[in-house]
Amino acid sequence: MKQVVTLYGVVLGALALAVAGLGVAEALLLTFGAIALMALTISGTFLWLWQVRATPLALGMSLSWAGSGLTTGWWWAMQVLQSPLCGPVAGIEAAALFLFLSLLISGAVLHFSVIQGTFGLSGLKFLWPVFGAVIVSFGVLLIL
Repeated sequence: MKQVVTLYGVVLGALALAVAGLGVAEALLLTFGAIALMALTISGTFLWLWQVRATPLALGMSLSWAGSGLTTGWWWAMQVLQSPLCGPVAGIEAAALFLFLSLLISGAVLHFSVIQGTFGLSGLKFLWPVFGAVIVSFGVLLIL
């Protein structure tokens, strides 16, 4: 745990230096671009692990990281290109974003499916956290 806290501190410090040296907007662009590319690399690694059947969570991890990387990458690209789509999203861009978010959600559902086995559960019980998340998110949407 000490190593994780140290790593987190070093990364946070590096980001603070980036903000001081580049400014907030540029540091965010740098960080979102880097994490999008790292996420896609991790996704490829998990896809390979799934192919060699190293772990049952590998496919879910691959989908989750791909969805995360593509969603973050989409935001990053729109900022870099100074696209007017950074506001309301429409058309093909919205379709692409929902494609990426679907990967992310599919990966999460696969995770819940595999995790339920560690609790001795079976069937479709793993969908309860998924439905719960959707209901809470919808509730927040209704409040706003």
